[in-house]
Amino acid sequence: MFTAAEYGNTSWELTLQVDQKHEENMEFKLRVKGDLHIGGLMLKLVEKIQTPQDWSDYALWWQQKNCWLLKTHWTLDKYGVQADAKLLYTPQHKPLQLQLPNMKTVKLTVSFSAVVFKAVTEICKALNIRRSEELSLIKPPDELSKKKKKKDKNKDPVIEEVLDLDVFGSSSGNAASPGLYSKTMIPTYDPENGTPATATSLWFGDNPLTVSQPNLPAEELAKLYQPLQLTDKAVLNLGWLNSSQSLMEQGIQECDKLLLRFKYHCFFDLNPKYDAVRINQLYEQARWAIILEEIDCTEEEMLMFAALQYHISKLTNSSEPLDFSKEADVDEVEAALSNLEVTLEGGNTDRILEDITDIPKLADTLKLFRPKRLTLRPYKEYYFIFKDTTISYYKNKESSTGEPIEQFHLRGCEVVPDVNVTDKKFGIKLLLPVADGLNEVYIRCENESQYAKWKAACILASKGKTMAYSSYRSEVRNIQSFLQMKSLTATSKQAAPDPDSMDMNADCFVSPRYAKKYKTKQLTARILEAHQNVAQLSLMEAKMRFIQAWQSLPEFGIKYYVVRFQGSKKDDLLGISYNRMIRIDMSTGLLLTTWRFSNMKQWNVNWDIKQVAIEFDNNVSVAFSCEKCDCKVVHEYIGGYIFLSTRSKDQNESLDEELFHKLTGGQE
Repeated sequence: MFTAAEYGNTSWELTLQVDQKHEENMEFKLRVKGDLHIGGLMLKLVEKIQTPQDWSDYALWWQQKNCWLLKTHWTLDKYGVQADAKLLYTPQHKPLQLQLPNMKTVKLTVSFSAVVFKAVTEICKALNIRRSEELSLIKPPDELSKKKKKKDKNKDPVIEEVLDLDVFGSSSGNAASPGLYSKTMIPTYDPENGTPATATSLWFGDNPLTVSQPNLPAEELAKLYQPLQLTDKAVLNLGWLNSSQSLMEQGIQECDKLLLRFKYHCFFDLNPKYDAVRINQLYEQARWAIILEEIDCTEEEMLMFAALQYHISKLTNSSEPLDFSKEADVDEVEAALSNLEVTLEGGNTDRILEDITDIPKLADTLKLFRPKRLTLRPYKEYYFIFKDTTISYYKNKESSTGEPIEQFHLRGCEVVPDVNVTDKKFGIKLLLPVADGLNEVYIRCENESQYAKWKAACILASKGKTMAYSSYRSEVRNIQSFLQMKSLTATSKQAAPDPDSMDMNADCFVSPRYAKKYKTKQLTARILEAHQNVAQLSLMEAKMRFIQAWQSLPEFGIKYYVVRFQGSKKDDLLGISYNRMIRIDMSTGLLLTTWRFSNMKQWNVNWDIKQVAIEFDNNVSVAFSCEKCDCKVVHEYIGGYIFLSTRSKDQNESLDEELFHKLTGGQE
């Protein structure tokens, strides 16, 4: 037992504020000792408040140290809390405004004490989005420029209303509430008559997040559009939140606005049956990336994307309701087995053909061009043989039994399309890694079929895989389908499109730069002509085709950062994608070197000098420091993609968060 004097010597007064909704914060002073644990402190505080209220979601926030005191068994001494500390007793879940990829804003309750990775998981549960590990939160860009403020002083014209979480069927308003989300994501049965009900019809039939948003008028789109250089694109990536810290620790306050976006462009197990919301939000993010030119594409590709947008918009505005009941009569076990077979055949799982003794090869007469300075030499014909991951070319077919003129080893190379379907130009640009950078090689094919086979082989070879993998056939089909959509010559025998039949402004389907290039009637005619190639697609098929075409663009998924490589005297751009890292010359935009994650042995960060060091196969090592952001941002990106590569088909909620934090968190 302590005497009053002894107790006064070993205790002190601690100031605590209580966060009361719609009221001013109440302040209390409690006399405590250093061996008092956090749980006991909260109990003493609640007893002193004497207000009948549910305090179960409340926790202590230490403002000076910018941290939560969540370990209730830890003592004040262990946390380092002294008499000068001011603690805030506040709810862990707070309302937050989230702008979704479709530019709609929803208001929902999110955990401000959990790390962002876990908070995003809760958000995706409320929104019925699978694979939450692909998404993250990013701070909104800075306020509109002065030039734009003069034009329009109103709020962002894209946002028309704020949707409440109750729209999605959550009664509690808590993001952790399952709502319509299924933990197992397996087909269920109708509760009334017991008949099989498809996942799409049961979960997503009335969900507004599955519906694509109307296109903005051209004049509103012009206010959002800004021509972006590579350095501008690097600035866009500075606002991503740290996935290993909580929202409160990163300065996010109640009712603040954040953007929910797909951060890691590695979309796993996209299934139209279960992913209506996910696919629609992916489509919307891709659509805005195309229209605002955050990713570059050719004029031919822009018209193809415009035709798909027009088709999707037309189907969305159709008076006919979406019919998800077609699959209801199909036996669920049979449907699941069929879906699994399709996924294994054409998905990300690379399976080798049964007869691996017969290694496939390609042999064709193609044209070759090696760009050199001050040369106007045209393409020259050679006889090419593609075997394993190597291209060999000879003077002619007769000499192919001897030594080749040259060989190209494609492992780790960049494969860039050089195609114009309208002009019958089917080229493949190969960027081959060498010691001092990349060598450019251009190969020209004769027709679409030849191009699809050779490009698919090059893509696999760049990943170190041969044509013996079953994914080769699906890659060929995807390329052929992509070329067919790009063709401005209608494949179906239909009457010539009438520009006056288009009931929407064509300018809203392309970026303002392309809209200025043509008169509205001309642009309408070209979009309608391209639309004939996709007019037979269903709404979900059209969205999937749009996403696949987006993934086929050379710049897809690349996030840029300004870095300084070790030994260099000038800054360069580092592009990080789902499968590789690219060093880019900042002044010219030329690709200098490519490193693939599949060849990575290890990476680490020197937190003292803020430098990232990476080792690859063949004794290749690079080191760089980030110039305009913390190196932890790049560290998290690399670790995130390594983490995503460990996913398996049976993972839904059982993600290894410990592994994610180990790969992306790091320690300073």
